[in-house]
Amino acid sequence: MKMKNKKLFIGILVAVVVVLASFLIRNRSNEPSKENARNVKVAFWQNYYPYNFVNDKGEADGYEVAVFREVEKKLPQYHFDFVPTSNEDLLIGLESGKYDAGIKGCWYTDERAKKFIIPKNYHGASVIGLTIRSEDKDKYKNIDDFAKAKGRLVPISPQNGQYDVIQDYNQKNPDHPIDLVPADQFDLSDAYGWVLEGRYDAYFSIDLSYKKSVEDEDGPYHDKADQLTYVTYKGIPIYPLFERTDENEQLVKDYDQAIKELREDGTLEKLSQQYLNKNVFDYIKD
Repeated sequence: MKMKNKKLFIGILVAVVVVLASFLIRNRSNEPSKENARNVKVAFWQNYYPYNFVNDKGEADGYEVAVFREVEKKLPQYHFDFVPTSNEDLLIGLESGKYDAGIKGCWYTDERAKKFIIPKNYHGASVIGLTIRSEDKDKYKNIDDFAKAKGRLVPISPQNGQYDVIQDYNQKNPDHPIDLVPADQFDLSDAYGWVLEGRYDAYFSIDLSYKKSVEDEDGPYHDKADQLTYVTYKGIPIYPLFERTDENEQLVKDYDQAIKELREDGTLEKLSQQYLNKNVFDYIKD
């Protein structure tokens, strides 16, 4: 009996091992691997430090690139191939099918939503505010103070997302709107100088522009740093843009779920502190 029981036990054990091994092999074969993953070309604006840039090793780097790398870890069915390029080429390349996705600190606009697929979940933010003369820092402590005092704002191109932000502010504050003058140029390189000379009272821009132009030692207005002050308004959510194809519809759905998980587990906030020296999500008001 003992010998028969021993043989029976061994037989059952072998059967269990075989079944378990078959189960594991079958499930592993159903899991996507990088060998058969879809290759997704992700263009990034290479001169948009610290959001996107090429580091000293010649590698794609920056906050948005790091976010996409974290997304890739959650989506083994995709491989992201980062392509450095210019701001203009990124948009043209997306429309022509040269790239599958693009990251350049993009804000949501209705015009962009018509051309590209924009995820539901944002993955970061651009912090925006007013550059004023330091002598006015007690007068303009926030954007409401500036609006109520009838401050003169440097004109903004209607093609610039910042134009929409001021329009939105005016719609929400009809009793004290900001005088929004459309500019015929997208990039106003003399804006800081106009504020300094008193031609205008404030220049509306992202904090990154202020840092590059005023705070950085090699900035064109660094010698005037003591005469200028930056007043933060809020954070504007940023999104990647995807080429509008049927194949990318599923990619965006998968991306959205991954971003949701990365926000919930604190990964996005950690990357924001690492690359941007602040949690940009704290500045998003809406």
